[in-house]
Amino acid sequence: MASAATRVRARVRGRVQGVGFRPFVWKLAHQHGLGGWVLNDADGVLLEVEGSDCDAFIAALRTQAPPLSRIDSLSVQSLACIGSVDFEIAASRGGEHASATVPADVAVCDECLHEMFDPADRRYRYPFINCTQCGPRFTITAGLPYDRPQTAMAGFALCPDCAREYADPADRRYHAQPVACPACGPTLDTDPAQIVAGLARGEILAIKGLGGFHLACDARNADTVARLRRRKGRDRKPFAVMALNAASARAVAEISEEEHSLLGSRARPVVLLRSRGVLPEAVSGGLPSLGLMLAYAPLHHLIFHEAAGRPAGTDWLQAPHDLILVMTSANPAGEPLVIGDDEARARLHSIADAIVGHDRPILTRCDDSVLRVVAGAPVFLRRSRGYVPDGIRLAEAGPPVLALGALLKCCTCLLREDEAVLSQHVGDIESSASYDFLGESVAHLQRLLRVAPQAIACDRHPDYPSSRYARESGLPVIAVQHHHAHLAAVAAEYGITGSLTGLILDGFGLGDDGSLWGGELLRMHGSACARIGHLAPLALPGGDAAARAPWRMAVAVLHALGRGDEIVTRFAHADAAGIAHLLQRQLNTPLTSACGRLFDAAAGLLGVRAFNTFEGEAAMALEALCRCPRVLAGGWRLRAGVLDFSPLLDALIDRDPADGADLFHGTLAAGLAELALSGLNGERQLAIAGGCAVNRPLLHMLRALLARQGVDLLIPRQAPPGDGGLALGQALVARRVIQEQG
Repeated sequence: MASAATRVRARVRGRVQGVGFRPFVWKLAHQHGLGGWVLNDADGVLLEVEGSDCDAFIAALRTQAPPLSRIDSLSVQSLACIGSVDFEIAASRGGEHASATVPADVAVCDECLHEMFDPADRRYRYPFINCTQCGPRFTITAGLPYDRPQTAMAGFALCPDCAREYADPADRRYHAQPVACPACGPTLDTDPAQIVAGLARGEILAIKGLGGFHLACDARNADTVARLRRRKGRDRKPFAVMALNAASARAVAEISEEEHSLLGSRARPVVLLRSRGVLPEAVSGGLPSLGLMLAYAPLHHLIFHEAAGRPAGTDWLQAPHDLILVMTSANPAGEPLVIGDDEARARLHSIADAIVGHDRPILTRCDDSVLRVVAGAPVFLRRSRGYVPDGIRLAEAGPPVLALGALLKCCTCLLREDEAVLSQHVGDIESSASYDFLGESVAHLQRLLRVAPQAIACDRHPDYPSSRYARESGLPVIAVQHHHAHLAAVAAEYGITGSLTGLILDGFGLGDDGSLWGGELLRMHGSACARIGHLAPLALPGGDAAARAPWRMAVAVLHALGRGDEIVTRFAHADAAGIAHLLQRQLNTPLTSACGRLFDAAAGLLGVRAFNTFEGEAAMALEALCRCPRVLAGGWRLRAGVLDFSPLLDALIDRDPADGADLFHGTLAAGLAELALSGLNGERQLAIAGGCAVNRPLLHMLRALLARQGVDLLIPRQAPPGDGGLALGQALVARRVIQEQG
């Protein structure tokens, strides 16, 4: 006996637009013999189905959704039957409220690559091939609903063949908004053969990608890499490189199973790996690590195909390839990523030998994401392309709040109901152009999410440009202490609504007492936060200048240890005597508890780095030397919540750098574990955050030491532990302030 017909309406929220969700629903409805309709709107996907198999349809909807989709909520209500037999995909609807999200950009899929390298296919070697399961999304989208008129493809009229695919629910390109072919789509302005020839001649090319231009050159050509450094004004900061595939990458870097999985993910981030020392030293700036990503755009694959001599078939896609490319962000120092062809010609003419552009606009600049594997799982150093604007689910809903981050590695964040959406990487807000980009990212995020914030959160430091932006916004401003925001970001990610204690290991941040914090044990509850412990302060000889000169921090340590008479003989710098004088007279030598400066002091004492040419350079070099962390007995003192590593620093003087690196990391971890345990009050969880919380040996050992005492270390995984995740914490604290004030 056949089941009676029923009719239901289903509302699906989450990442359900631009991922083939409606054709999936269409096919599923036909499989179950149901009538009805499905459409996109500003709130996600809305559908109605009618027939005798509605329950099975809803169950399959939950479990068989497309790979790129993410269902955050699915609500179902019963309706009266109206006799629907056919099932259709209806026209999209707009609306004032929006809970839908645009997907992040994703790497070209295997099916598209097979078409791209099939001589019989009409998209053979077409550098803009895509489908519902791959290609640009966030970087070409102006607003919701996610339909072609709202994207950078609005100006490209579909040819009959593409229009037929676009309109056929059974086709994998049904309503793939960037769909195109050589007959109707964007065109590349440079022949791939010319691109490869230029690279072979040692040229530096500016190549337009998904979220902006890359500066590209042959990574094996030491002279060209050195020339790129000179032209870009980048002394030692490592360049990212690109390989065709994992087999090619293994020739230049050591790759673990977890790193292999991350490299090949649909996001295709830059992954920080251990270098094999094959590439010129100028690529990594002398560090033994290598930031590497695999080819992710069709154009990248086309370049490798050309360089390989245009092999037939697709087997070559998995074979090792000698070509490794430097692929670094195309921007003059301190400025945002270049996204337009005319902009590239104007801003990159002194860096690039040639511009490789195309006529598909980039609507939103979005740099490559950077991750490393720490304690067995990925940790973000930069969260951007491939992950933005994926939301982070929160434990509770609340009023909408906008947050701006601080000064360095800035990202903005917008809270929408029970979701936090971080912007793409904005960068260091130290120029007028980067300040403009901050405003650009804020406007785009609000336009995309259709959310009007009730308040704006910023760092407590009044002189940051982001703080000025907040004050000029016209919204109520809630200033959040820097390290409180770091701790709150971990609470947001892990859904912790009660008290949480955390170690914040960071650089500078203005403390509650007006001093410079950065190595803190904090406890937060609600919107409040208390300092319950910290590192013993070190002097900063010359103020901010000390952050760029680890040798100055070493001088400060010698002075504090009563060994000031050794300063001039140990440090052959012209101003060593002057720095010693500042310390003796306590002139321009503010104190800081920053963990980052402790790393600098150790690196300076061991002779690892005298200067930082980019943020965190000395700490990275020190970490690279660490092989087997060990603990110095009596290497620290803990009194009344103040953790003093003076004995450790004294022991580093005149020690072999590698031996000192082992001693420093092991002793630091052991001392921090004791500090944390002294302030936990029986809690079984400890958060960790801050720029130093990406240090692999430190986190490995600290986690193991705490686990022995039954304490779980909460490591940030969905947002960067450093300042790139700061806005998430600022937004959560600001929301709690609003809720507590009623």
